Amino acid sequence: MLNKRKDILTNWVKPIARLFNKVNPNTMTILALVFCIGAGLYFANGKPIAAGILLMIGGFFDILDGAVARENGRVTVFGGVLDSVSDRYADAAVFIGIMWGGYSAILPYIENDWVVSAVALVGSLLVSYSRARAEAAGTGKLAIGVAERAERMILIILGAFTGLLNWAVLIVAVISHLTVLQRMIATYRILQKR
Repeated sequence: MLNKRKDILTNWVKPIARLFNKVNPNTMTILALVFCIGAGLYFANGKPIAAGILLMIGGFFDILDGAVARENGRVTVFGGVLDSVSDRYADAAVFIGIMWGGYSAILPYIENDWVVSAVALVGSLLVSYSRARAEAAGTGKLAIGVAERAERMILIILGAFTGLLNWAVLIVAVISHLTVLQRMIATYRILQKR
């Protein structure tokens, strides 16, 4: 959903990206990952506010890495792959931290605190995989769905700051799988027209 507002964000980030013209965009990708791993560690240690702050910083670097690459003519295929793989590790670190910290308990009849986070993590990974696999099958760009990475991370950050992290995780779990379903339906329709 936020993908449709990408032009606004890109215009806002361009001047900042120019300031980092001496920095390798891959370094920013790794910094984003490090901050997200830090967020996961803070979630695991029961400090959701600090985790939310680190997640925001990681998100900033995640936005900035691509902008720096584009603005400074340093876009590479490897950089794109590194960014995608780092994002998956970052997602895993955040949700494992949330599981470890016991922040996903939501329903009294779900005995294990980690279940909802595990469902959210699987959904988050499949959102990315379903797009990559569909595009490899020939659908063209498939940036559709209600829960791309930006939406999921914003929900987690809001949950961390408001004390409603368990609800944020549940929402992420639901909308991630809904996004996968949307992408599968779109893929089926596109490939059927061939």
